[in-house]
Amino acid sequence: MARRENSEINAGSMADIAFLLLIFFLVTTTMDVDSGISRKLPEKSEDTPEVTIKQKNVLDITVNRNNQILIEGTDFVQVTDIRRIAMDFIDNGGGESAPKPDGTPGVPCDYCQGAKDPASSDHPSKAIISLQSDRGTTYGMYVSIQNEIEAAYNELRNRLALEKYKRTYSDLLKDYNDNGGDKLKEKIDFLKDSYPQIITEPEPIK
Repeated sequence: MARRENSEINAGSMADIAFLLLIFFLVTTTMDVDSGISRKLPEKSEDTPEVTIKQKNVLDITVNRNNQILIEGTDFVQVTDIRRIAMDFIDNGGGESAPKPDGTPGVPCDYCQGAKDPASSDHPSKAIISLQSDRGTTYGMYVSIQNEIEAAYNELRNRLALEKYKRTYSDLLKDYNDNGGDKLKEKIDFLKDSYPQIITEPEPIK
C-alpha cells in the first residue's frame, strides 16, 4: 500500500486574513482627538502706547491645583457663579470709556445696567478679566470657567442686541455666517465694540 503523505497547511491565506483584519480594526477604531479653545490673538502693533490700567478694571480669577476658584484673592466661588460675577464686573459702568486716538474724551456707558460701583470697572471697554490657573488645574475645570466667561459676554451682547435691533446677538451672528451682508456686519461689530472681550491669561502658577 502506498504511503500517504501529510498535507501541509497553506499559511499564505491566513496571513492575508490577518492583514485584512488589521486594516479593518485600524479603519473602524475611533481615536481621541485633542480639543482646544479657540482664541483670536491680538493684531501686532508696532507702536503701542503705554496704558496705565487701574486695578479696579481687572477682575482676577485664580484656579488652584484643587480646582478651587478664587475671586480677587479673597472669595471662593463655584463655576456656576462665574457668569454672574463676570457680567456684574463688565457691565458695572462706574466711569467713562477710554479716550479715542483722535483725542475725543471718554464717555459714560449709557447702555450699561450695572451698579455703577466706583470701586469696580469704569466701562466695558476697560474691563479686563484675568484668568490664572495652576499647573495642577484640570483641563475640564479650565474649559468650564472659559465657557462661563464667554457666556457672560454673549449674554450681555444678546441683551443689548434685543434692545437695539429686536434680535439676539447669536441670531445676528448666525445670519451673518450663513448669508453675509454689510449691514449685519455693522451691527455685529457694534455689539462687539460695546462689550469687547478682553481676557488675559497669565503664566500658570507653578
